[in-house]
Amino acid sequence: MLPLDLTIVIPVLNEEKNLPGCLTAIGNGFAKKIVLVDSGSSDSTKDIAYAHGVDVIDFSWNGQFPKKRNWYLRNHTPATKWVLFLDADEYLTDSFKVELNEALLKDDKVGYWLNYTIYFLGEKLKGGYPLNKLALFRVGAGEYERIDEKEWSKLDMEIHEHPILDGEIGKIRSKIDHLDFRGVSHYVNKHVEYANWEASRFLTKLNDTSMQQKMTWKQKIKYGLMQSPFIGIVYFFGSFLLLGGFRDGARGLSFAILKMAYFTQVYCRIKELKTAQKN
Repeated sequence: MLPLDLTIVIPVLNEEKNLPGCLTAIGNGFAKKIVLVDSGSSDSTKDIAYAHGVDVIDFSWNGQFPKKRNWYLRNHTPATKWVLFLDADEYLTDSFKVELNEALLKDDKVGYWLNYTIYFLGEKLKGGYPLNKLALFRVGAGEYERIDEKEWSKLDMEIHEHPILDGEIGKIRSKIDHLDFRGVSHYVNKHVEYANWEASRFLTKLNDTSMQQKMTWKQKIKYGLMQSPFIGIVYFFGSFLLLGGFRDGARGLSFAILKMAYFTQVYCRIKELKTAQKN
């Protein structure tokens, strides 16, 4: 099979534990180009990329728009027809690659929602909320939404933003494996930053009707709950009971509790920011 007319872009920062498996899962000759966009890794991330014959582009964020993915699209626009943004802890499966090839051959969409498995404590979760992202689209069809934040986080790439595309969007059902080898402590620390970002973004959207109109139905539900102290409990009930997290036993319970704590933290951070604005 000829390489797909596709550039796979992997934004990274100190990903030496995850990157080898990610690149191996992509395989040689699958895509025309693989690019690593590095934010100053201090481990062997870049050496691993070079060993796999992957191009490396250095990115230094100034704390303003654009962040990493949009910066790459604007300053290093891919020469291929399609671009796929892949995190270093995401591993392409054989079934996904087959379906991806079929989708790109049809060429009747401008982008695709992708589905992911979630691994926690070393094993794949059977239940809980599904993970999906709009991470594959035609070059030039759009870019990640711009959110002008008064309180920028330390995150240099679009974590929860999704691309705004002009055209019909499809879905690839075969899953990509989401498997992070950096441990629970990294997971928890990462979500402290995410919570600050979520709270700041919520307050921005609250006062911007144009941004509200662009929200997906999932975002509308989530943002409707964010001002309630019960958001964490609602998440736990939905994930562990309604969506079958209980099937994973102690792992499923632990995962649901951590997520419940995260959304409770988002609520508390929103209250803090609102109080600070009043004062």
